[in-house]
Amino acid sequence: MAGGGFTDAASLKRAHLYEYRITGYFITACFVAALGGALFGYDLGVSGGVTSMDDFLKDFFPNVYKRKHLHLTETDYCKYDNQILTLFTSSLYFAGLISTFGASYVTRKRGRRASILVGSVSFFLGGVINAASINISMLIIGRIFLGIGIGFGNQAVPLYLSEIAPAKIRGAVNQLFQLTTCLGIVIANFINYGTEKIHPWGWRLSLGLATVPASLMFIGGLFLPETPNSLVEQGRMEEGRAVLEKIRGTKNVDAEFDDLVDASNEARAIKHPFKNLLKRKNRPQLVIGALGIPAFQQLTGMNSILFYAPVMFQSLGFGSDAALYSSTITSVALVVAALISMFLVDKFGRRAFFLEAGAEMICCLIAVAVTLAILFGQGKELPKLVGIFLVIVICIFVLAYGRSWGPLGWLVPSELFPLETRSAGQSMVVCVNMLFTALIAQCFLAAMCHLRYGIFLLFAGLIMIMSSFIFFLLPETKQVPIEEVYLLWQNHWYWKRFVAEAGGNGVNGNVKGAGNA
Repeated sequence: MAGGGFTDAASLKRAHLYEYRITGYFITACFVAALGGALFGYDLGVSGGVTSMDDFLKDFFPNVYKRKHLHLTETDYCKYDNQILTLFTSSLYFAGLISTFGASYVTRKRGRRASILVGSVSFFLGGVINAASINISMLIIGRIFLGIGIGFGNQAVPLYLSEIAPAKIRGAVNQLFQLTTCLGIVIANFINYGTEKIHPWGWRLSLGLATVPASLMFIGGLFLPETPNSLVEQGRMEEGRAVLEKIRGTKNVDAEFDDLVDASNEARAIKHPFKNLLKRKNRPQLVIGALGIPAFQQLTGMNSILFYAPVMFQSLGFGSDAALYSSTITSVALVVAALISMFLVDKFGRRAFFLEAGAEMICCLIAVAVTLAILFGQGKELPKLVGIFLVIVICIFVLAYGRSWGPLGWLVPSELFPLETRSAGQSMVVCVNMLFTALIAQCFLAAMCHLRYGIFLLFAGLIMIMSSFIFFLLPETKQVPIEEVYLLWQNHWYWKRFVAEAGGNGVNGNVKGAGNA
């Protein structure tokens, strides 16, 4: 079976000996760390709303403001086609891309908590600079600080959550990152809806309130425990065991701690983790975790909808208030989807969510494209019922994405890497994710102008490709302990040819043949 050959968690090394209880200490640590998603989410939600506000456009992009209100020779698809305007959005993600390499060093040498703190400080500074901006240069500088904050946060938070979570509920815990991202988007949309009516400085309030989630994450981060994996990796064995006992709520952690020590011993032998990630034995993690999934997550087209939902709805004939209201509806749908995924992903598995939701997303994008091809044209406003239909279809698309590629795009890569390449691997994940996020943010409005409804068909075609990628190449990782996920590759119909040659050395060599149980 494609993607088959899975190893049951119970047969993997010492996994069946792991014990845990859900404690208040563990829950608090999870929620504080997950605030990192609120930074990402707030920016996703706020930037699109601000770029559709008249006061913001008049101050910084007067030509776009005039074009928005004069539908003369251009089709409505092209209202917001301005590369400097899109640079306001995409500059953050280019900065995040570069910062992930520094974040990798800090995360590995100083711990996951240190990266969370650095990210919150940088995001706070970015919010202050953006709120005080008087020219485009200040806007871009502020966005760069925000990007550094997101680069550090997105590098550390998914790792942190995956490492402190018990294997049987790791999917749900990791998806707290996606849940707080979605809540950040919803809150940003409600804030935009209110500040759009505050003239002429409402946009400054929207951008400045980014300091709130950053402050919460910094204050909470001061009290966060470091992950046992990171402490053991740094050689702080006694401290690592003490934290493991505290977050598991039991003294019986010998089996899990021994696995952490084994993984750490192998990790210490790796002096160049990025170079090691390129080795043949790590080809599955490189192709699926570091390159494929983070790139495909952006090629679904979802973040384009999140960035530019108010702009896109206005381009499709909705008024300013209606556009912000419609984008708020879609962001609420994203929160609902995240909750669905949190509660069900550890029951039904990652692959089922990817594949089922992918089919839904394809159908929704085709429906939007066909509707626009038939009913939308130059200088025309969409009929009210058609507009309602489009919002409903886009909400269904968002519900599908929000329980699949949205949360799993962060969860699955964070599960795949062994400890010796985990920090480097997560940096690659964030780097590729930011690269494709920035490129799509920069190109989406221009592509919508030139391809018109064809942009939605393009995304539908890409989702067909990525669904095939998941079907054939991704094994199921639900309830498999994070330090033993690598054993799945040895039984996979395709990847076993790459990891077989490593049977006599490295991490895989410690359990030679275990994957064939």
